[in-house]
Amino acid sequence: MIEVYCDESRPELLYKKKETTARYMVIGGVWISYLFREDLKANIKKLKERYNYKNEIKWKNVSPSMIDFYLELIDLFFKFDAIRFRCIVVDCEKVDLDKFHDSDSELGFYKFYYQLLKHWIDEREKYWIYLDYKKNKLPDRLHQLESVLEKTVPGKVQEIQAINSRDSLMIQLADVLIGAVGYKFHNCNTSKAKLKIIERLETYIEDEIQSTFKSERKFNVFKINLNLRG
Repeated sequence: MIEVYCDESRPELLYKKKETTARYMVIGGVWISYLFREDLKANIKKLKERYNYKNEIKWKNVSPSMIDFYLELIDLFFKFDAIRFRCIVVDCEKVDLDKFHDSDSELGFYKFYYQLLKHWIDEREKYWIYLDYKKNKLPDRLHQLESVLEKTVPGKVQEIQAINSRDSLMIQLADVLIGAVGYKFHNCNTSKAKLKIIERLETYIEDEIQSTFKSERKFNVFKINLNLRG
């Protein structure tokens, strides 16, 4: 049984393209067997206690005063074989909402979530999927996503549920990894602390953070090609 904990960065770019120079939305998650979830949580809690870290673990909370905590969090992710990360990077400047998503940014958002999830569903496993809570215009969006996945991979997705990131260390870990990918794709350089996080990540993957091969199993980055679709 696999649990997937998901979050996103800059979803507003789907409908606010002209209000910012940012262009990349990142949706991602961590995949972990339920057998190892509590062990990883215990390790993260120990790390928080050692650094007296009281805040929610988030990319936006990376700071010089807590850089060592976040660097060790990255170390923990790569040393813990039972957890994997995958994200989808969307160039929102190329998204055609009118043509492909019925002029509905929320519909487009969950279509990209579908692309994130479906390619990492193993027919030998069953999945429980948890998304960071967000208010939707249509309250049954998660049910729709679950229904579409059920048609694609019948019997594999047992549940899709929204939970508050404050209550989930796994979603908080996903937030940091997603944030690092977005920071790299936007070529940001204003935070030395965040650049150190990216440097540590790139040391582990032995490459720059960029689109990876589909076969990459630990730190998978999928930059979707929107030239022929939207």
